[in-house]
Amino acid sequence: MDDLTLASEFPTATREQWRGLIEGVLKGSDFDRKLVGRTYDGLEIQPLYPKAEKAPRLSRAQAGPWRVVQRIDHPEPSTANELALADLEGGADALVLTLNKAPSAHGFGLRVDTVEDLDRALSGIMLDMVHLRLDAGGHGRQTAALLLALIERREHKLSDIFLDLGLDPIGAMAATGKLSASWDVVGVRCVQTLGDLEKKGFTGRAFLADARPYHEAGASEAQELAAVLATGLAYLRALEAGGHSLDAARRSLAFLLVADVDEFLTVAKFRALRRLWARVEEACGLVPSPIHLHAETAWRMMTRRDPWVNMLRGTIAAFSAGIGGVDAVTVLPFTAALGLPDAFARRIARNTQLILLDESNLGRVADPAAGAGGFEALTDALCDKAWTLFQEIEREGGIVASLTKGALQRRIGETRSAREKAVATRKDPITGTSEYPNLHEADVAVLMPMPSDAKTTHAPIAKAVQPESSFASLVQASSEGAPLSSLTASAPGPTPLSVEPLPSHRVAETFERLRDMADAFFARSGTRPKVFLANLGPVAAFTARATFAKNFFEAGGIEAIGNDGFSSLDDLIATARASGAKFACLCSSDEIYQSHAVDAARALSKAGFSGLYLSGRPGELKDDLAKAGVTEFIFVGCDSLAILEKSLAMATA
Repeated sequence: MDDLTLASEFPTATREQWRGLIEGVLKGSDFDRKLVGRTYDGLEIQPLYPKAEKAPRLSRAQAGPWRVVQRIDHPEPSTANELALADLEGGADALVLTLNKAPSAHGFGLRVDTVEDLDRALSGIMLDMVHLRLDAGGHGRQTAALLLALIERREHKLSDIFLDLGLDPIGAMAATGKLSASWDVVGVRCVQTLGDLEKKGFTGRAFLADARPYHEAGASEAQELAAVLATGLAYLRALEAGGHSLDAARRSLAFLLVADVDEFLTVAKFRALRRLWARVEEACGLVPSPIHLHAETAWRMMTRRDPWVNMLRGTIAAFSAGIGGVDAVTVLPFTAALGLPDAFARRIARNTQLILLDESNLGRVADPAAGAGGFEALTDALCDKAWTLFQEIEREGGIVASLTKGALQRRIGETRSAREKAVATRKDPITGTSEYPNLHEADVAVLMPMPSDAKTTHAPIAKAVQPESSFASLVQASSEGAPLSSLTASAPGPTPLSVEPLPSHRVAETFERLRDMADAFFARSGTRPKVFLANLGPVAAFTARATFAKNFFEAGGIEAIGNDGFSSLDDLIATARASGAKFACLCSSDEIYQSHAVDAARALSKAGFSGLYLSGRPGELKDDLAKAGVTEFIFVGCDSLAILEKSLAMATA
């Protein structure tokens, strides 16, 4: 059957026909309000998109599967080495040396002070066979010197090593609030460092425009892209001003974006960066060349409660980054928010990628999202929005000036506040935490528990090295056995630059604090805070709202006591008293509420329940129910966090 025959038998439906059918289903409801989503950048997400016509195809520098990256982040070098060797034997082909001084280490990280320490951590690893990336935060130059000293000790040619040094003093400043000197001084160091590296035959990437500080602070997708663009441009300008060609400067750059649980926006964000940076290159008079793009799954999305769900989050994020055209992916192990991941969690992290690559074959298609209307429209919209925000940063004097003024922090803070509100009202649900919580979840194993101060403590930025200390001299000192701590100046150096640091937070933290409060009460008293579900009418009438109430309260660690309903009000009251619950929540349909809710509320109030709730919107019964003793109404869109905080305060008093 040819295409013409198909077209005559099955004519192509038009958008107008589809819209007409939708209007019939909506029955007068507003189309945009019901079916059109909006991102934190205000971008519209339509329910249906046409095929994109003549969409540009994005290209990577090297076709084929992306690199499967694992973090070396155990504090002890020998143990870190054992874990890294297991990762490589298990299918990883790239490693990131995450040092304890890096904000991304989140309380852990490899502790190395000498080239001997680093040698132990990389023992048995053939440096010319594995891709390496360094993640040392504001101590990047000193740690990079140790790494190069090790490469020289092992008699490798530096040009044979695929190495990403990950130097990002701007990102470190954004995360910690400190730059070791003024940007003018740091820029000169960047110039000198690249020059020394080139003399040694270095062909990898020296600098990194890292999005993680902005993402962890709550930035939107466009804000994250704008910050990365502005960071990359700052390095380009500094290197060109110091005598490097623009072509050499851009080849020294790599980029890192965060892969989140939102599949569509993550795919569009990674695709958008390639287009946006090509636009920057064109503005610089360069012919665009494919960038080297790293992805790391989001710390912001990780949860401590029901951490098994993090496996699903990591899978979605890795899939989205791969579809978006990334060159290397790091999946955070599912227990990362609880402590230092063990071998099992690390295996799951790398196998997530191996299944996507080897069984789902995601690496076999270049830019698979090309031509898909939804992805192309989101990519275009993100490009436009991110470019506008990028220009705003440039008008403020660039990324360093914007951070110094606190302007970028304020804008990201506004987005973070919007996210926090959406989490509090469960508009942004967190599976296993604010939705479908499991009060009886089993513990998971970690090698070390998360330090109590890991959220707020960052290693201080290294003191300024003496002006005459070149990167080459740091490498020489490292080769001679000088410890990392001695690679900073003993004499006073330039005055550090201080800015307001961006906070690092996970969206689940507010609900996790409630669960921690409830667990502490359980540890003291031997029982959990409880709410009795006062189900009215037949099972069909109360099941939906009883299920909603159970999820609502258990998200705060308050155990919901369920039942199959009651034959009389006296039976309900007797069972409620026997439950040992301090609170009660009425659950049923609107029809049952009209005839029974006020009497039931009055009876429960007289029975001595200190907190009385109703599941659903009260409508015209609100005043009568309040007079009968109902203290709170819980429904989709209410401030769940505030209600649960108040309830827990009463329960644990």
